[in-house]
Amino acid sequence: MPDKRTNRDEQAIKSTIRIQYYRSFIAAPKKQKEMVRSLGLSKLNQVVERPDTASMRGAVAKVPHLLRIVE
Repeated sequence: MPDKRTNRDEQAIKSTIRIQYYRSFIAAPKKQKEMVRSLGLSKLNQVVERPDTASMRGAVAKVPHLLRIVE
């Protein structure tokens, strides 16, 4: 059977971004804590790889004082 992936899906699979949790969220509002946890980050200086999509970049943009994108 032919693969039904679209070109956009293939790009999302191939390209990833590395997100680093570099500042504590102790005094941050609850929504910001939830945002960091939802990305799979739990320890300071932890780095995770996620697909490079607009939604992932938007999630990081919500808390730029806590997360950074490392190359």
